[in-house]
Amino acid sequence: MESIFLPLQSVIFANQSLAMRKVSVGIVQMSCVADKATNLQKAIAGIEQAAAKGAQIVCLQELFTSLYFCDVEAYENFQLAESIPGPSTEKIQAVAKAKGVVVIASLFEKRAEGLYHNTTAVIDADGTYLGKHRKMHIPDDPAYYEKFYFTPGDLGYKVFQTKFAKIGVLICWDQWYPEAARITSLMGAEILFYPTAIGWATSQDPATNTEQYGAWQTIQRSHAVANGVHVVSVNRVGMEQNGAMQFWGGSFVSNPFGSILYQGTHDQEEIKVIDIDLSKTDHYRTHWPFLRDRRIDSYDPITKRYVDES
Repeated sequence: MESIFLPLQSVIFANQSLAMRKVSVGIVQMSCVADKATNLQKAIAGIEQAAAKGAQIVCLQELFTSLYFCDVEAYENFQLAESIPGPSTEKIQAVAKAKGVVVIASLFEKRAEGLYHNTTAVIDADGTYLGKHRKMHIPDDPAYYEKFYFTPGDLGYKVFQTKFAKIGVLICWDQWYPEAARITSLMGAEILFYPTAIGWATSQDPATNTEQYGAWQTIQRSHAVANGVHVVSVNRVGMEQNGAMQFWGGSFVSNPFGSILYQGTHDQEEIKVIDIDLSKTDHYRTHWPFLRDRRIDSYDPITKRYVDES
């Protein structure tokens, strides 16, 4: 019996191994300068380094080719925009093809004269341009004057079938909205990616900073739990706005039950590769069947701005 048992045990472990769907995700957390070409080259170097470490899908931060220019309302900043596809996507397509990696690249899109979007392009591992997501939720806060620059996205929520996984891409302010995560997940996204640019005002006290970062991470981890998918959020670092804003980095990866698989530092540039197991989605959705128990017949009020008592 003993001689029979050991091979059977090996078969069981082999089957478990075959059931895993490992994908290696690369994060490029970086600081930026005023020169677009310098930032683009740094991002390309980051992609190459992540690929050398085994990354299959590499995500860059929001608006990585420039400083975060939305801190002021200045018409000259519109000169930073470009077409998508365009010059930056062409360069990224070349490195994606050369290294065999999927790249998620957030750019300032000029759609037409006087019409601009905050947009993320998705490039497949053979260099093919798969399409783009235009940021749906546009903030307007002190030092985040995005409504001055960006028209709200009109492409809806998008998923992209890449070589390694079907991914959903949302952008920064989109990450606070459970509706966006839910819809993208219901469209079949296996991983939600959030290119981000968010930071602390340097005038704030440490307790406020801690609370804000905690809320930012918690809301995204809740999307992972509610939808049973991995979440990857990539933020920038560095002091900008003449020292008034410190971008808080802290890029992270959450598993489908909200556990942190990796969290970056708040003040260092980092290139990190994290292995994730896409088969965990089926595991958690089976044991915590939130999708099964959704009462879609009762959700009509969610489309209202506010549900007044009258």
